[in-house]
Amino acid sequence: MSLTLQLKSSEWREHLARTAADVPGLVPVVKGNGYGFGLERLAREAVDLPVDCMAVGTLPEVARVRDGGWGGDVVVLTPWCAADGVAGLDDPGLILTVARGEDLTALRAARPKARVILELLTSMRRHGLGLAELNAAFADLGELRHEGWTIHLPIAGQNAFEEARILAAAAQEVAPSVLWLSHLPMADLKVLDALHNGQTRYRMGTGLWLGAPSTRRTMARVLDVHHVRRGDRIGYWQHLMPTAGSVAVISGGTAHGVALSAPTAGSSVKQRLTSLVTGSMEAMGFALSPFTVDGRKRFFVEPPHMQSSLIFLPVTAHVRIGEMVPVELRLTTATVDRIEDDCSW
Repeated sequence: MSLTLQLKSSEWREHLARTAADVPGLVPVVKGNGYGFGLERLAREAVDLPVDCMAVGTLPEVARVRDGGWGGDVVVLTPWCAADGVAGLDDPGLILTVARGEDLTALRAARPKARVILELLTSMRRHGLGLAELNAAFADLGELRHEGWTIHLPIAGQNAFEEARILAAAAQEVAPSVLWLSHLPMADLKVLDALHNGQTRYRMGTGLWLGAPSTRRTMARVLDVHHVRRGDRIGYWQHLMPTAGSVAVISGGTAHGVALSAPTAGSSVKQRLTSLVTGSMEAMGFALSPFTVDGRKRFFVEPPHMQSSLIFLPVTAHVRIGEMVPVELRLTTATVDRIEDDCSW
């Protein structure tokens, strides 16, 4: 029983190498579930790239990338605050993000020679110092080692380059230093890098690790198949079968991230119509699954179980026990049972 990520390893690594060569100051982001690969696996892959720094999401993730073999610098993207305490701050390769004046003061008292990046507030409105706070924050560094300014831009920004340019100019006027950026089109990044004499570092996660979709696929094993008649009751919730067919039990459930996705708002007419149709199907007791059987996406019999799912198949569909079938997963929320390297299909 397994849900498997199959990888064309050499082609995937060629993509990683091309990206590292094309992106000035690349900083691989290795956080959360490791984009479906796991933090330790991505740390090992980063060792072979021409990079000297990576970024993680939280302080506890630093230990995991160290376990994976990464010995270079590690930036923690979530800003440090006094409530985090000082555990783990003795790593000499650690670079902390600080986004509030009071936290900077607390860090200076707790670890006066820590390495820090000061975050600027962007239109994300998530973390950061306002432009009016920059001078005071820089003056409050004391012996803290200033490693630069970080700008975390929104993905959907209409004027991302202009926002980055204005914020970067304001920060550089306070103290010329390295600019740490994300979510800029590559052409804009290179322009900004030229404006600041190659003093930019660019954080990339999804585009790096998941940027070559043809090199991977996720597959699930068919565990069992049962013929059903119209009127049979099926599953935990004993749903009534509206017609005859088969129920396939397939590996992959909520523990793997099956049918889990981040909330999004429909931004186009097509997306809204799709949501309307899907909602209507769900109201009738149908929900489309991410499993493809016999060339088509099939419907859940009921919500996925923890490690498997029940899928309804019409009488015209055929599948064998033990067969591997494609399953569409959002790898930023997925946990696979295993990764198979050196695959081909």
